[in-house]
Amino acid sequence: MGLIVQKFGGSSVKNAERIFNVAKIVTDTYSAGNDVIVVVSAQGDTTDDLLDKAHEISARPSKRELDVLLSAGEQISSSLLAMAIEKMGYNAVSLTGWQAGFLTDRTHSNARIRRIETERLRSEIEKRKIVIVAGFQGINRNDDISTLGRGGSDTSAVAIAAAMKADICQIYTDVDGVYTADPRIVKSAIKLEEITYDEMLELSSLGAQVLHNRSVEMAKKFDIKLEVLSSLTKAPGTMVKEVTKMEKMLVKGIARDDHIVKFTIKNLQNVPGIAFKIFSAIAGKKINVDIIVQTAANSANLMDMSFTTHEENAELAQEVLGNLLPGFGNGVYIERDDDLSKVSVVGSGMQTNAGIAARMFETLADNQININTISTSEIKISVLIARVDSTKAVVALHDSLIQ
Repeated sequence: MGLIVQKFGGSSVKNAERIFNVAKIVTDTYSAGNDVIVVVSAQGDTTDDLLDKAHEISARPSKRELDVLLSAGEQISSSLLAMAIEKMGYNAVSLTGWQAGFLTDRTHSNARIRRIETERLRSEIEKRKIVIVAGFQGINRNDDISTLGRGGSDTSAVAIAAAMKADICQIYTDVDGVYTADPRIVKSAIKLEEITYDEMLELSSLGAQVLHNRSVEMAKKFDIKLEVLSSLTKAPGTMVKEVTKMEKMLVKGIARDDHIVKFTIKNLQNVPGIAFKIFSAIAGKKINVDIIVQTAANSANLMDMSFTTHEENAELAQEVLGNLLPGFGNGVYIERDDDLSKVSVVGSGMQTNAGIAARMFETLADNQININTISTSEIKISVLIARVDSTKAVVALHDSLIQ
């Protein structure tokens, strides 16, 4: 009937019982007449356990060796799932990322996919096999193993769907779709029937952990039909698509990110090229930054410049800034804040409806939550607040803005 790509996250394959549950979903799809390619993540907390093992050996292990180590988690999942499917009487084959044709750039731990050579995938499909691919990984032009970063198995699945022109890419998780907020925090969170690529991309980038943001970017680019659903229930999921039905809902979701660090470089000379000098050095170390704020210069022509980054990049970012400090002159110093969270309101309806920002700020004020920094785009408003207030803020904003 068609080609379906199915991706299963770590919680869906965390033990033997869950693996056989996934095998049943996959074989049911296959028995309905479809070709099936499955992408799997590492089981449960395997990736974190492997990281712990690495840090028992070295405080700062090389990213190349980390990629070799961490890629093992997905390979374990793919082989175990293949065994389960074969035990159920079906033909299956497990492939590593590089066997499946994933070629990446040379950035270890956060590689970008350059292309997928699909010959092996097509060959196995033609043999009527269910193909299970280890997600999150590939190989670079030096024949070194590379990984795609946290959540990279989502991107592996969407990339295969694009390369193979699949009819749909289904992302199975431990929740049954995309909600207006984390249902573990907000009991009144609403499951969405559909959401636009742009809205989903903002939510993913801002801390919602349902989909890897790069997978949403790729789905939008190649117009991949994307569905988020649960491996544990038969409930309908959420469709991610270009255009959704007309709705009254102005705000589609509230997201939070408790894993950010804010750096502020104080007393910089306000001279041309200073921002380039800072952020080219940051980019040179492959550090992604998010919110950037520059203050107006004072009477002495001095200003402050702030940015946020993920906590996993914080030590490297501080090292880069420390190396730059001697070139900035006397009086320049760095402030670091590890106790902030980013809380964001997302919705394409915000583009044409005034008052969302005012209601957001009023809600935070009513709950005695102070705002550190504000950042906006056409379909989102983000604020940095004290981390201890992040849960309270999400609940309050959901009650105020989601209708």
